[in-house]
Amino acid sequence: MKIGVLALQGDFREHISTLRGLAVETLEVKTLEEIHAVDALVIPGGESTTISKLAMAFGLMDPIRLRIAQGLPVYGSCAGMILLSQEILDPASQQESFGGLDIKVRRNAFGRQVDSFESDLTVVGIPGESVKAIFIRAPWVESAGPAVQVLASVNADGQSHPVAVRQANALATSFHPEISGDNRIHRYFLEEICQPAVGK
Repeated sequence: MKIGVLALQGDFREHISTLRGLAVETLEVKTLEEIHAVDALVIPGGESTTISKLAMAFGLMDPIRLRIAQGLPVYGSCAGMILLSQEILDPASQQESFGGLDIKVRRNAFGRQVDSFESDLTVVGIPGESVKAIFIRAPWVESAGPAVQVLASVNADGQSHPVAVRQANALATSFHPEISGDNRIHRYFLEEICQPAVGK
């Protein structure tokens, strides 16, 4: 199994390091050929607008959309969640998404860089102690369709907002497990989404 990490912008190196720590073959994905060479794809945190525009400029937007629609296992963290959504609320100019999750997301929902925070979360499917979640200019899920499973939520502004979701072959978190030193989210992606898909 070869896991691709979209390497157009953002903290893709941290995802690669985490995956290699789990003894998984990884590949930086920047070209159409590389998109078709992987069995799963990780979309990193970073600037969702920049990643979207670069994907369009490099001719990767539609091929990635198609592969996800065809069942390619995919995981997105922070900006990656935005890029996997069906709808972005208040999107930046010319920003598009790959789709894969029947969710509406709000960009920078928790505030700006200075409003970054950490929280200990209980995440469905992650055994053991709570997950240390690092939120940096993070989105949240404003609404989700019936096929979406909410794995974790955070209370803000007197409401509960989903921050980890799954639907079929797609997983997304609005926080950054790739920089927390905890590999359990990546392990969940590999064991619960990638391996069943590859084994079909």
